[in-house]
Amino acid sequence: MQAARLYGPGDVRVCECRTPETGDDEILLKTSAAAICGTDLRMIANGYRGVDEDHPLTLGHEISGVIAKTGKNVRGYSEGTAVALAPNMGCGVCGRCVSGDAHLCEKYTAFGINMDGGFAEYVRIPSNAVIQGNIMALDGGVSPDTAALFEPMSCVFNGQEQARVRLNDQVLIIGAGPIGIMHALLAKAKGVERIFIRDISVERMKQCVELVKGTIAVESDNLEEAVTELTSGRLVDVCITACPSSAAQADALKVTGMNGRVLFFGGLPAGKDDVVLNTNLIHYRQLSIHGSTRANVRHYREVAKMVMAGNLDLGKLVSKTYPLSAFADAAAYAKKAEGLKTVISF
Repeated sequence: MQAARLYGPGDVRVCECRTPETGDDEILLKTSAAAICGTDLRMIANGYRGVDEDHPLTLGHEISGVIAKTGKNVRGYSEGTAVALAPNMGCGVCGRCVSGDAHLCEKYTAFGINMDGGFAEYVRIPSNAVIQGNIMALDGGVSPDTAALFEPMSCVFNGQEQARVRLNDQVLIIGAGPIGIMHALLAKAKGVERIFIRDISVERMKQCVELVKGTIAVESDNLEEAVTELTSGRLVDVCITACPSSAAQADALKVTGMNGRVLFFGGLPAGKDDVVLNTNLIHYRQLSIHGSTRANVRHYREVAKMVMAGNLDLGKLVSKTYPLSAFADAAAYAKKAEGLKTVISF
């Protein structure tokens, strides 16, 4: 089979490799679509621990496909079923796994991160992923490209759950890339009162306003002043930083009102992750500061249910599709950030 494999920094190759063998408790997935994530691009640029010429890694953790083979001990799944695949797995027995947060397990593993992933014609799904419910059967109305986006949206779902985004909130999202737009889509689906979007790119904000009707672009150079005016002094109930910016994290506190919640969703580059925050704003406004990372199977399935029920439209986020043979072109296009989500379609 063909697969896009990482061999080191800047060295990703589409090459021929063996189709994975699966055991009695495992499933073989024939990949239908796999989307490119910012994490993939960082891994390609910087390499990844343990990955080298002798230990290549097949990338891709945003995956959908069709079950090609089930082991004789597998129950609940059948060959020919279209599915989406949640990537994160835990040991299954620690406190975090037992509480449902396998994505926070100290022995966390994930397709395309530290085990072979979805930029390949076939993916081996190990027994722990089968047992932990990482496979989500799809109904006929969801395209493979859309199903591949369940994963990033499930991370967004986790973040908004941490920050308790709820009906009638006023929400500001700083960052209008794919993740920022996903935050806007989910906030709208939750019935928030108003959504504001802020980005250094006017074009990005315009794109968000077009995709998520009713979103208000904040174009002023003075974010605090603009939000104060737009909310008649109330400020926002929730501010989400969906970009790798220390300035955005500092600004988030300034624009969040009494009893508000701040979500640091976008991580910061190493060496630029010390941020000066005005803690008096946290103190006197009773602000809650939240972080989030990855997503668990429940988050993934909640997103899948919303999409399959027609309450969340992810299809509009797919900007371009490429065959696996053109992976280098797909990665280059994704890196330019001209579109939203780039998908490898099989």
